[in-house]
Parts: sequence; C-alpha cells; structure tokens
Amino acid sequence: MKAIILCAGQGRRLLPYTESIPKCLLSLNHKHFIEWQIDTLLSAGIQQVVAVTGYAAERVESLLRRRYAGKITVVYNPFYELADNLASCWMARHHFANDFIILNGDTLFEPGIIRRLSAGQPYSITLATDHKDSYDDDDMKVITMNQQLKSVGKKLPLKQVNGESIGIMYFDPDGAQLFKAKLETSMYKPESLKKWYLTVIDELAGEGRVGHCSIHGMDWTEVDFVQDLQNAQTLVDKWSKPEYCRPD
Repeated sequence: MKAIILCAGQGRRLLPYTESIPKCLLSLNHKHFIEWQIDTLLSAGIQQVVAVTGYAAERVESLLRRRYAGKITVVYNPFYELADNLASCWMARHHFANDFIILNGDTLFEPGIIRRLSAGQPYSITLATDHKDSYDDDDMKVITMNQQLKSVGKKLPLKQVNGESIGIMYFDPDGAQLFKAKLETSMYKPESLKKWYLTVIDELAGEGRVGHCSIHGMDWTEVDFVQDLQNAQTLVDKWSKPEYCRPD
C-alpha cells in the first residue's frame, strides 16, 4: 500500500515558527513532523510513501533523501503559493493506483488508525472521522449516517454535524479511479485552485460513493495554530516513553 502526504504548504498560521521552514519540518522531540508521520506509516505496514512538497522543497527533500533513501518518492507542486491542496492531489494523481492513503501534512496519528482505516471497508473511499462535544469554524466537519459519509466541509449546519475529519483517507483501486476522474474534471475550473481536495470528496459523498470510519478513542492530533503545538508535544512525549507500547 502507498501513502501520499500533502506537505506543500508553509503553515502561515504557525508564524513565527514557520517563517523560514515549512510546517512539516517543525521539530518535536528531536524528530521533524514529517518524520513522525513517515515512521508511523512504515510501522503500520505502508510500503511506499509519496511526499508532495512546495514551500522550502529543497530542505524537505534533503531530509527525506538523507533519512529515507530509496523509500520515498517526492512530487513537487510549483503552485503551492497560488493553490490549495486540491492542486497537490492533482500533481500526485499518477500515483493513484491500487490501494492508497492520502493524509494532510499536519496530522499526527498512531499506526492503528491506518490499520483500521484500510481493513475491509465497505466503501471504495473512506474518510477517517472522530467526534467531540462541539465544533468550531475551523473544524473540517462531517455529516454521517451509519457507515456512509453524507457531507464534509467547514460550513455544514451544526445541528446536523456529528463528527469531524482527521485528515486521513483510504482509497481502494475503484475509489482511486473515481477520485482521479473527479479531480481531473475539477481542475479545469479556475476556482479549483483555491479548493481543498475534500470538496471533491464532498461531491462524491453526495453521490453516495464515500464511507467513513470512526477512530474515536485512538491517538491523533492536528496542528493548525501555535496553540496546537502543545497538544502535539504532549502526544509525542507519550509516544517517546520507553514503556509506551503503541496499540494496534
């Protein structure tokens, strides 16, 4: 199985920490953010990793060559300053084959999430979701019914929202082709440059083609703002303890 990490952005909401380095190179317990991601993916059985780079690409690629020689493929997105991550997906579309995972470059997670997400899901496209008591404007909210994803977006009616995306998706071979076809159609529209790839997933969800998988109770965190760094630090501190055994 392959994983595609979307890590082209600078992460301006984390300034001044990202003034000269991208978000994926922030350091937590002597490991860069992207190293935490790749090490987790490899431990979960992922065999190939594709990193879509953009801001400070040379520094990111230098790290990946040094640390993961022969294990990582890099795709450069030259439009990272002009476009959102829908364009990053489009740049990586030639890697949409067989089973694969797409994940945002700002999500930390335990390996069990990858195993659960890819284990015999009833839909060809499956979004990993969690739930909590309340949601804010920046949460990527979802509306689900049983195992089906009905809608995903930041501006969904709160009365209908019953979860949030954690920024990780699974595609089987059929789902890969569905997503690729919809993505290529979308990129012909100029407004798509400013869209997230989840807008395409929302369209496919409206056609009844997308499921969701709850990972509630499992370890993960997303880093968007400076205050999120403490949550990430707490999580990697937990993972770094010699006595800690990361669950399957």
